[in-house]
Amino acid sequence: MNKELEEQRKKENSLKLSIKEGSASAFMSGAGESYVVPYALSLNANNIQIGFLSSFVSLFGAFSQIIGSKFLYYFDRKKLVLFSVFMQATMWLALLGIGFLAWKGIINGVAATALVIIYTLYAIAGNIGGPSWFSWMGDLVPEKKRGEYFSKRNKIVGVIALSVTLMSAFVLDYYKSKGILFIGFVILFVIASIGRYFSGIFLTQHYHPKYEMNKESYFGFLQFVKKSPKNNFGKFVIYISLINLTTNFAAPFFAVYMLRDLGYSYTTFVIVSMSASLFTILSMSSLGKIGDKYGNKMLLTIGSIIIPFAPFLWVFSGNPVYLILTAQLLAGVGWAAFNLASSNFIYDAVTPQRRALCVSYFSMMNGIGIFIGASLGGLFAQYVHIGFMNIFLLIFVISSLARGLIVLLLLHRIKEVKEVSSFKYRDTLNFISIGTPRPFYGRFRGVSSIITLFNGKKNKSDTN
Repeated sequence: MNKELEEQRKKENSLKLSIKEGSASAFMSGAGESYVVPYALSLNANNIQIGFLSSFVSLFGAFSQIIGSKFLYYFDRKKLVLFSVFMQATMWLALLGIGFLAWKGIINGVAATALVIIYTLYAIAGNIGGPSWFSWMGDLVPEKKRGEYFSKRNKIVGVIALSVTLMSAFVLDYYKSKGILFIGFVILFVIASIGRYFSGIFLTQHYHPKYEMNKESYFGFLQFVKKSPKNNFGKFVIYISLINLTTNFAAPFFAVYMLRDLGYSYTTFVIVSMSASLFTILSMSSLGKIGDKYGNKMLLTIGSIIIPFAPFLWVFSGNPVYLILTAQLLAGVGWAAFNLASSNFIYDAVTPQRRALCVSYFSMMNGIGIFIGASLGGLFAQYVHIGFMNIFLLIFVISSLARGLIVLLLLHRIKEVKEVSSFKYRDTLNFISIGTPRPFYGRFRGVSSIITLFNGKKNKSDTN
């Protein structure tokens, strides 16, 4: 009994450390990853290179997760995560090297291409440990509190990332006004590297429950793809991958549109960009509780209904206030629900022995989707010439319509995999109109009907 209590105490301590670890890594995302596209633009990257910056990173990063899942049969998962984190932290210094050589005029013509290559290596380094971390956290977080815990962790990490992102914009605008923009990127990427090193230090203090990979639980990627259309988890993976394909047809170009076409300063660009993350943070706690009570399929449904509308709203105005209160508001809430549901659905649908393997295949399918979407978007932006509207706005409209089509065709095929409370139309008020008087309940019957239609029923027989 004492042994069980001691193990429980170690797990709880590790979950607190995980929030600190995520907070440290938020400096990497806020000062580093948020500014990779602006960094590429400063190196004169064209639309194809911007598309490849996203697509190559997703494809090769996902492929490295498959390699990482196989490493679990031979190496300790904690060591794999630590190797991945420290390698990723070091890659920020390599990214700075490209800018330095370009600044000195040594590699001006190929700087953007070199950035795509090095940032792809950065993604590979970071993703090798992804399946191990996912499996590890699955053993630490209690099943009934996953939504609550990850929403809390994501909220804290998100607030820090937003703060760092905003301060970083001020740094870039200052050094840009002085004519030495590269120095601003040096400061940001050094902060990103240090933050990631510190997250690795926190990970060394995590408790690592005993874990052994059973080789009998292994199945190949092609076998997984072949069976995907016939089982619930496979349908889920196909759906998420297609949503990511249609999303990333446009995703790399919002930054380009704001910085090049709308002429935003770095500060304005960041405020508009991070507003979606702010709305994500504000909605995260409620969404986590909804997922724990009504299931992750419910969260997935909520997100799926919202996210097709977000890119379409960019067509009507480039005013920052308008974009924040419309497109970014929908994107923040929609993607918060969608992404939280996506990660927690895997925990529910997959047995512990297969978590690392299944999350690597999930990532690979998504990587392929993102690669195709971002590559097509880059080629479309570079070679399609129209006169009736801005090319990026047309890309946003296409992405919006394609997302909606995927939702209509496939979402209803996915079933909940755990026992959850039944959903009634009055429950819509929990996340749409808290505090609305009872006479207005009827206004949300339509919303409730749509959610219920797509949400479907629990499938009790499909766990991988």
